[in-house]
Amino acid sequence: MARRRSPSRPHQPLRLSANPQRVEAGPDGHDYVVAAIAGSRALKVYRCPGCDHEIRCGVAHVVTWRAESDSSGEDRRHWHTPCWTNRATRGPTRKWS
Repeated sequence: MARRRSPSRPHQPLRLSANPQRVEAGPDGHDYVVAAIAGSRALKVYRCPGCDHEIRCGVAHVVTWRAESDSSGEDRRHWHTPCWTNRATRGPTRKWS
């Protein structure tokens, strides 16, 4: 007997407030807000500044921004989680403005 698929939930736009956030001290002396993005909420392709590779749709990752700026500005960056974790030992490929 074939299984019935459950009805899909309506698409909801990404809201940073719905993602767990933490504040981390960066090696550059700035504090950064780090928000975890679940793979199911990753709906766009981004380029990771740590490795310069794509973060594809459906891949869990983190979004970061300086704590002194707001989360809606151009200061947000999407990183692969391991790239963000290891950023102190391997510098970003692109300079933060």
